[in-house]
Amino acid sequence: MPTLFDPLPMGALTLPNRIVMAPLTRTRAGRSHIANALMAEHYAQRASAGLLIAEATMVAADGCAFTGEPGIFDEACVQGWRRVTDAVHAAGGRIQLQIWHPGRSAHSSLNGGVQPISSGERAIQGLINTPSGKQPYETPRRLRDDELPGIVELFRQATRRALQAGFDGVQLHGAHGYLLDQFLRDGVNDRRGPGFERYGGSLENRACLLLECADAAIAEAGADRVGVRLSPLAGSNDLQDSDPEALVAHLAQQLGRRRIACLELRHMDPALASERRIAAVARQHFPGVLLRNGGFTAATAQAALDEGSADAVAFGRAYIANPDLVERLRAGAALNEPDPRTYYGLGAAGYTDYPRLNAAAAAGSEQEPCA
Repeated sequence: MPTLFDPLPMGALTLPNRIVMAPLTRTRAGRSHIANALMAEHYAQRASAGLLIAEATMVAADGCAFTGEPGIFDEACVQGWRRVTDAVHAAGGRIQLQIWHPGRSAHSSLNGGVQPISSGERAIQGLINTPSGKQPYETPRRLRDDELPGIVELFRQATRRALQAGFDGVQLHGAHGYLLDQFLRDGVNDRRGPGFERYGGSLENRACLLLECADAAIAEAGADRVGVRLSPLAGSNDLQDSDPEALVAHLAQQLGRRRIACLELRHMDPALASERRIAAVARQHFPGVLLRNGGFTAATAQAALDEGSADAVAFGRAYIANPDLVERLRAGAALNEPDPRTYYGLGAAGYTDYPRLNAAAAAGSEQEPCA
């Protein structure tokens, strides 16, 4: 059985280990949505990961949900990300870009007055941070079928720009209740009637938008540089599905036929029987690299490799505080604990200032009294 530290062929890439840095929104791009030098330093610090998946990145200039997430919607965004990919590659790493549209998770005050869009007209039950403080999520505008080729084109252009920016591939964000997920799951996709038939109703119809976006990305990058993220059991952004196992089976089959490089399952707790069943369904139907993510430790990640339910494992919180996570796991060393107060913001604190293993050990030795 492979270990976490064994190489893994993944489409066009060969990962030197099976420890992946999960995409983590940190809002360090600011209101310009352009990746910057601080972000380049952050990602380069973590380049020993088998693969870095850069954070959810806007495919549209009016698709902002967090005030500070990066974009890939124009040439300035391309140049900003080029600084990041150059730094990662110089450090020996591999990096993909997660391309994303928030759909109804956005707010008009963050997007020049543009109303959020979705598969239906149901608002998220909750509050969103806006420039005027916390406000209720807005009722989204239901996209017509004839508007959806425009959404596909956004993902096509984002893929093209990601390659121009030097990324080794892209991951489509089809999880966590964002736009593609809003079409996938019947908890919000209630499309019916003239102009709304093709992308709603049956499971096959609900999957159309994600698969068309995947086809567009494949046309630009090749299937061996494309991945997809799903979170079939996560209730993120007030979203559920009546039959998540059937949904995963269909998507795994369809994406497998397209020979994409990687399918990621984002769990809430990999120890739950329901999560294990979903992983088994994906494993049965998807022949490519299966990446699992959410709540793993070194031991449970290795167990997933041993049982064949994953080919690689993504770590999120651990990578916030441990830029040298691969080295720490290999050594069995203690991990730094992340500070939630600095998860989001603009500065280096809690972003690029966590100590590496050797630095931490040196600091500890300096504090010891002389003999």
